[in-house]
Amino acid sequence: MESIRGFASDNNAGVHPEILKAIYSVNKGHCIAYGDDPYTEAAVEKFKKYFSNNIDVYFVFNGTAANVLAIKTITKSYNSVICSDIAHLNVDECGAPEKYTGCKLLTVNSPDGKLTIDGIKSHLHGFGFEHHAQPKVLSITQSTEMGTVYQPGEIKEIVKLAHEYGLCVHMDGARIANAAASLDCTLRKITLDVGVDVLSFGGTKNGMMFGEAVIFFNPQLSKDFKYIRKQGMQLGSKMRFISAQFSALLKDDLWLKNAQHANKMAKYLEESVRKISQISITQPVEANAVFAIVPSQYIPPLQEKFFFYVWNESTSEVRWMTAYDTTYKDVDDFCSHLEKVVKED
Repeated sequence: MESIRGFASDNNAGVHPEILKAIYSVNKGHCIAYGDDPYTEAAVEKFKKYFSNNIDVYFVFNGTAANVLAIKTITKSYNSVICSDIAHLNVDECGAPEKYTGCKLLTVNSPDGKLTIDGIKSHLHGFGFEHHAQPKVLSITQSTEMGTVYQPGEIKEIVKLAHEYGLCVHMDGARIANAAASLDCTLRKITLDVGVDVLSFGGTKNGMMFGEAVIFFNPQLSKDFKYIRKQGMQLGSKMRFISAQFSALLKDDLWLKNAQHANKMAKYLEESVRKISQISITQPVEANAVFAIVPSQYIPPLQEKFFFYVWNESTSEVRWMTAYDTTYKDVDDFCSHLEKVVKED
């Protein structure tokens, strides 16, 4: 079957060869199930080297579970969660946060994907009032759904406000590797060091076959997570196959190399597209996403050869994602096709 390469999502990319090797390397003999194995212990130790010894790390299968179960652990059903109006929590998890946590989502208008202090403050009221869902969690996405990246100082300011009101801060880090690569900083600098309480650490979008990590920077918050993970059907019996992937991803900074390349390809795509006058870039390209206005008549012929998603049908805004395995040729072929479609109009 012919491989279809496009710019729909970094989820569409294959598995990095080093990750496949890691899976194969642990596929021998019998091993204690449910995470009580040396491979899981080794992966947890690698995370501790990146962040701190005083953290709790748990592995799950996918990003929706990482986000929802993390939030479930630090809330009660009468709480509310403040997030961006375009957050994955709000838009792309099929109501899972509300269903499994019972919490109300309170959204903040975020044209560039980032939460603002004023937007957050608009929901910080009604504390102690029994008719009002009680704000408990502030969730931010890094990098954001619009491909923008929070600076460490921006996160620190948001966390400070949240903590002043007794809220925990959750970070959806499905693409945290791309954010750290963009900022040229450590993972710790944009999480633990700026006060984030719990992190959903993405692996799938950065070269893994499957698997995400939930990291509690305050172990006091995680005491019930193992039960919630089990109830949430995310306790993998053959956990070594997730753990081995994370060990490979964290070894020799493979996570960073993958993210750096994806980001580099996004910048190359942006530069190439800007040469086509009929197309307008709509967001700063800071990670591995490019957003653009493409006249609607061009979209179907483009999607036939290079599939991608329309982000906003009313404005004809599209999203192009690059991945660890995107090549210069992929970008050149796409832009050549784009130029051809535009000229034929």
